[in-house]
Amino acid sequence: MSIELMREAEEFIKNGYSELGKSEQETANRIAVVLKMISEKGYYTHTNEEIDYGAKVAWRNSNRCIGRFFWQTLNIIDKRNIQSVEEMAAALFEHIEFATNGGKIRPTITVFPQSRSNSAFRIWNHQLIRYAGYETEEGVIGDTSSIQFTKECIKLGWEPKYGNFDILPLVIQYNQEEPKVFDIPQQLIAEVHLEHPEYEWFKELALKWYAVPLISDMKMEIGGITYPAAPFNGWYMGTEIGARNLADEERYDQLPIIAEMMGLNVKSHASLWKDRALVELNTAVLYSFKNQGVSIVDHHTAAQQFKQFELKEKDKGREVTGDWTWLIPSMSPAATHIFHQPYKNKIKKPNYFYQKKPY
Repeated sequence: MSIELMREAEEFIKNGYSELGKSEQETANRIAVVLKMISEKGYYTHTNEEIDYGAKVAWRNSNRCIGRFFWQTLNIIDKRNIQSVEEMAAALFEHIEFATNGGKIRPTITVFPQSRSNSAFRIWNHQLIRYAGYETEEGVIGDTSSIQFTKECIKLGWEPKYGNFDILPLVIQYNQEEPKVFDIPQQLIAEVHLEHPEYEWFKELALKWYAVPLISDMKMEIGGITYPAAPFNGWYMGTEIGARNLADEERYDQLPIIAEMMGLNVKSHASLWKDRALVELNTAVLYSFKNQGVSIVDHHTAAQQFKQFELKEKDKGREVTGDWTWLIPSMSPAATHIFHQPYKNKIKKPNYFYQKKPY
C-alpha cells in the first residue's frame, strides 16, 4: 500500500505543482516531505492549496458530468478537522446554506477527514436533500429510489410522514459506531413549486423539487488519499428533474397524468404523447426555477458550455475524457454535438468514485 500511495502522491504533486506554476525546487521539496511522512506514518496530509486544486481537478476529470466548464469556480469548505458526527452535521447544514445562496447556487464541496486505518466518517445519504419513498398496500408514495434508505431512517428512529415530498434526515456514522440521525432545519431547504407558463392546471399537480443537487455518497481520491465524505454540488440541468426524476416510470411517473391533462391520446405510441408531455414537463421545470430565482440550466445551453470546456482543455493540451452514455442529455440528445462525438471513458485522478453503501 505504501509503495502505491507513494507513487500516486508523487504523480499528483508533480502534475499539480506544474499546473500551479511551482518551481522544480518547490516540487522536489514537497515530494521529499510527502514521501517521508508516508514512510513514517503510512499516510500524508494535503496542504490547503493541494486540497483546493485536487477537488477542482476531480471535477474536471469527472467523465459523467456535462457541467465541467465551471470546474475552476468550485468553492472548497475544508472541514478535515472535525471530530464528531455532531460537528459534521453542523458543517453539512453550513454547506447547504452556503451552496443554496438564496437561489443563486454556488458550486461547493465540503471536505471531511481522510480515511485512515479504518477510521472514517460516512454520510449514508445519496444526496443531502432527498425525498422519502414508502412502500404501502396502495402502492409507492414518494420517491421510489429512496425506499431502502427511508426504511433505514425509520429503523433509526425517524418518524415517517407518508407524503410525496418528505425531506429525509441526514444519517451520519463514524467508524462502526451507531449512526446518528439529524433533521435538516426547514429554513435551509429551498424547494421550487412547479407551474407552467401556459397551462394553469399544472399547479394542480402539486409538483415540486428541491433546488440543489448535493451528492453525498461518493468518495474523493487525491494523490492516493481517500476522502470518504466529500459532498459536492453544482446546479441542476433541467432534464435531470423533468426527464428523469419526475418522468421515469420507476420514479414519480408523471407523464401519463400530464398527457391526460393535455388531452392527448395515451392509447397510441404513435401520438407521441410521451414526447409531448415530456417537453411540457421540462418547460415547467425551467420556467419555475427561473421564475422563482433559482439557478438552473437547460440541456442545450449545458451542451454548448461543455463544448467550450472541450475547446479550453484542447488549448491546454489535455485530453477530454467522458462517459458518453451519461454526457448525452436525457431529452433530445441528437440535437446536441455530444451525441455525435466519441469520448474515451478513461479514468483520470484526482476524481470522485462510487463506494459501497454503509447499510
